[in-house]
Amino acid sequence: MNYASGYHAPVLCNAVLKGLITRTDGVYVDGTLGGGGHTAAMLDELGASGRVFAIDRDDDAIAEASTRLTAELESGRLTILRGNFSEMGSLLEEKGVNQVDGILLDLGVSSHQLDEADRGFSHRLSGPLDMRMDQSQDDDAAELVNQLEEDQLANVIYQFGEERRSRRIARAIVRARPILSTEQLADVVRSAAERDQRSKTLARVFQALRIAVNGELDALDETLLRSTNLLHTGGRLAIISYHSLEDRRAKHFMRSGNLKGEILKDFFGNRITPWKEITRKAIVADESEVEQNPRSRSARLRIAERVEDSAYSVKSSLN
Repeated sequence: MNYASGYHAPVLCNAVLKGLITRTDGVYVDGTLGGGGHTAAMLDELGASGRVFAIDRDDDAIAEASTRLTAELESGRLTILRGNFSEMGSLLEEKGVNQVDGILLDLGVSSHQLDEADRGFSHRLSGPLDMRMDQSQDDDAAELVNQLEEDQLANVIYQFGEERRSRRIARAIVRARPILSTEQLADVVRSAAERDQRSKTLARVFQALRIAVNGELDALDETLLRSTNLLHTGGRLAIISYHSLEDRRAKHFMRSGNLKGEILKDFFGNRITPWKEITRKAIVADESEVEQNPRSRSARLRIAERVEDSAYSVKSSLN
């Protein structure tokens, strides 16, 4: 079944369902509700007693999904929670839920956010320099672009965009201040980028600002650490990432149980970790999905299973 909508097209949907859902009467969390595509698919896969808690901080997403999934909300099979997925533990606790059977995070930006000029996420559209996923928060991209010191701005662009010309770009931005629109910013970045790298440089700079505005990597780190206690033994964690900063974190955590990727071993040389990797390599979209949804091209799905606390050692053959 196609779960795409005009708001957003969920990526790697079949692979998510196959790898995440282990019991049809279980309780699952979609930490990134968006347009509700993955949530709808999960509900269809679950039985009548299965439940999904879906989280988002974007009011547009909540409104869209609430309309789309009205029947599931009314039946009680679906509960939508407003907040950041990093608040998953407390949001679930408020509903009397301490542990779940699966957690999905589809990171990045929805098609709606990219396609709405007023949200300020896209360098291809002219709009306010916003980029806030939660529009009730104070600081937006314009605040960072116009207030940060040059070296601070360069560090944001380098660390979160992995852009090697970050200092030159930051210098150009500071000289062009004030910058209040995505169009203005894009023009400045183009002027400082290598001619044959302009598109990639624009994408990196806008990515860096978006990550900084929304605290995305801090939220991911906190959620990864909390997921160990949030999942029942045998529960699974599925993460779809769209750039190396996210994917590297997911890979390291699922292999080692920590954010640094440090492999601990017991006396016999077996890895000590609360996780068993279900996907040895990241799952990517096939040609047909990329053709239907070009934004799925950069998607990487990784899945791991929570193992029993008393059996952390994983045989070295998995290394």
